[in-house]
Amino acid sequence: MEIAVIGSGAWGTALACLLLRNGHSVTLWSYTQEESERLAAARENPFLPGVILPEGIRFTWDLTCAEGKPLVVLATPSYAVRQIARNLKPHLQKDAIVVSVTKGVEAETGLRMSQIIESETGATVAVLSGPSHAEEVGRMIPTGVVVAARDAETAEKVQDVFMSECFRVYTSPDLVGIELGAALKNVIALCAGVCDGLGLGDNTKALLMTRGLSEMARLGIALGGKKETFAGLAGVGDLIVTCTSMHSRNRRAGILIGQGKDIQEAMREVGAVVEGYYATKSGYLLCQQAGVEMPILRQAYAVLYEGQPVSAVVENLMLRARRREQDDPSWV
Repeated sequence: MEIAVIGSGAWGTALACLLLRNGHSVTLWSYTQEESERLAAARENPFLPGVILPEGIRFTWDLTCAEGKPLVVLATPSYAVRQIARNLKPHLQKDAIVVSVTKGVEAETGLRMSQIIESETGATVAVLSGPSHAEEVGRMIPTGVVVAARDAETAEKVQDVFMSECFRVYTSPDLVGIELGAALKNVIALCAGVCDGLGLGDNTKALLMTRGLSEMARLGIALGGKKETFAGLAGVGDLIVTCTSMHSRNRRAGILIGQGKDIQEAMREVGAVVEGYYATKSGYLLCQQAGVEMPILRQAYAVLYEGQPVSAVVENLMLRARRREQDDPSWV
């Protein structure tokens, strides 16, 4: 299949390599001519050290690369998705499938990435998500993800395109749950990094991850997602990998913030987009609109956007009013 991958960050580049190994013809689009030419010359992305870009990948900075392609992978940062989708629209063939691999929610509107792409392009959209660090996918380390679409036929087409001996793909109809899980786990991963930066222990991180997953599921279900999605690859699976791995930009930024670095300074030091920073704002607005209690996300918002000191977060969360872990009808 002829495929265009729009976005030459670590994730887009890793997927381009995967798709080429799967026998497809792949063009990788970069935002600037300079970046495209540098990748073509170096055959290596600095965000994927040690991963040699195969000779078969074509490089471009021209969005006409999407013309005539039955499948287009959109792998840009979340803040750029609307503009790139708008610019991409004239170049998409009528029956093209756009696969969104970007994790986030638009802060201004609360829209998920698939909703933005649909509104801007009118294309059929699928979403691919799960515990999948680009650094490992690029090195062909076994990975499992899930692809969601409005209909099974679309999801299965994408599944067939991406599936390989090192990249297992499951399907799901739950676009809402998968996209919200993908965005919100970045917030919890950033908080997990703060725990590490503060020198807190394994008990603390386990508490944070477990209650964070509960918050993610509450909001997801309130907005139309399915509870079981949050127990799957796009929920707990992605949460585990981003909260525990040093590949996670969100965790690394959180560590620096916990150690006392200014938020903007921490993100500059990470050197790549920290999606959890943006997801905290959009997630907070969504939970306010939905009337869903999310105390961890609320504290993250207070630190990142309201200037609350990190040192106050643990006490604020630990001394909240007592409550049951779950609402159980067997107790009156």
